[in-house]
Amino acid sequence: MKKIVFLLAISIALHSCNREDLQGESARIEMNQKDPLTARQINEKINQSIKTNGAFNWSNESDHFIWSAVFRGNMMVSIGFGDSKDDFDRSKSPNNEAIESEILSVIKKYEEKDERNFLLLSDPYLNQMDVVIEKEETITALRKMKTIRYLEPADYHYFEFEAQYNTAAKSSGSGSSGCGFSSSTLNTADYTSTTPGAKIPWAFTKHNIPDAWNYSTGTGVTIGLIDTGVSPEQTLLGGSFNNGASSGRTISKFGVYNSDGSADQCGHGTKMASVMAAPRNNVGLPVGVAYNANLIAYRAAENVVLETSGEQTAVKTAFTELGNNANVKIISMSMGHIFSVGKIEDGVKYAYSKGKLIFCAGGTSTSFTNFVGVIFPASMPETQAITGVKENTSNQKCNVCHSGSQIDFTFQMERASGNTVPVLSYYNGQADYVGGSSVATAATAGIAALVWSKNPSWTREQVLNKMRQAATYYPNVNSSYGYGNINVLKAVQ
Repeated sequence: MKKIVFLLAISIALHSCNREDLQGESARIEMNQKDPLTARQINEKINQSIKTNGAFNWSNESDHFIWSAVFRGNMMVSIGFGDSKDDFDRSKSPNNEAIESEILSVIKKYEEKDERNFLLLSDPYLNQMDVVIEKEETITALRKMKTIRYLEPADYHYFEFEAQYNTAAKSSGSGSSGCGFSSSTLNTADYTSTTPGAKIPWAFTKHNIPDAWNYSTGTGVTIGLIDTGVSPEQTLLGGSFNNGASSGRTISKFGVYNSDGSADQCGHGTKMASVMAAPRNNVGLPVGVAYNANLIAYRAAENVVLETSGEQTAVKTAFTELGNNANVKIISMSMGHIFSVGKIEDGVKYAYSKGKLIFCAGGTSTSFTNFVGVIFPASMPETQAITGVKENTSNQKCNVCHSGSQIDFTFQMERASGNTVPVLSYYNGQADYVGGSSVATAATAGIAALVWSKNPSWTREQVLNKMRQAATYYPNVNSSYGYGNINVLKAVQ
């Protein structure tokens, strides 16, 4: 899905990016500054780094490479600062104001403009800011400072550019948006029925979730979902969230992306909310794993590819707000990027420092990005990376799922028939299917809620250890599939 790029009203015109235009801007950009690399050159370097090293990080690149990507990305720059690489939390950073002031002074000096003309955002909880930078020499000066943890392009549209140059990317829709509003008639082989009239997805039975409900249904646990929002048309994730055997719980919805509310405009977030916490009732639709858990859903992106500055900032905001919410124990996000994003990394670390148990999707994609292993932020040590596997296996990934050494758990979500997991549709009274590492992640977050509900005094690490002990490969770890599938009955006994 093509993103809408909101161009900033900055002092140089961002039209075409050729040598003639740069020469026309010589009054503002130093004459000895080389032309920026093309987007094709930048993407080729990113792809080569991932293929060769398994990862790409802006910090390993030259000032000119960074500036070129900034030039191609609306001149927006994300800066993380602090006295050390782990100095991300403003409340624990006594020097944050002085450091930030020094950085702004350097930008003011080299850009030759007032702060109000280049400072876009200063995060209230993190040592992070977004600024507009035009000159390569400014980037060079900043990267020499010991108090700079990272300096990255804040709005470089990797997937959009890849679609322009890469035939495979064009045919795959530039990385797969994960969106869809379809409804499906469920195959009777893909569910069983339970009282008072709900459908249990086949995948739940494979993990002994229905038997686990005799011990725990998620009561008292709040899950935070960071995704594309929740459908306002699906009443079972709205006014009828308390329904049937699901009662005494709450659902809250927030919108932190694009200033247009919490409503899902993609369809992905609705399905994730469903597999986690859809109610168990008598309307004949799929139930969620933790059908008595509370849910707080954040709309933080247009789709599952976290490409734009607006999306990356919104995801960061969602992580910090959920981190600051004392009621939240678990955070699930089935979105990501193929390389790390500093501001999101800060948000994840912040939430983790508050004791949250964080689950992230290991990656779902078409052939275009099948060279990528575990995506970001599932690749971070602070998160639990989840991927989807085929039915009756723990080491055969689904056809579009990623795997790798950073995977922690797996979830069976693809049948021999090709059918995936039944969930609520975007539309009221209807059902659909959803697959990939996305549904595997949301389901595993629901499993964690069952374990934590059974043991409310436990810490994050105790919950994780119990999940590991109930998984296929424990006490060992599979090289590409972590601990494997979780026997949820064993995890709650």
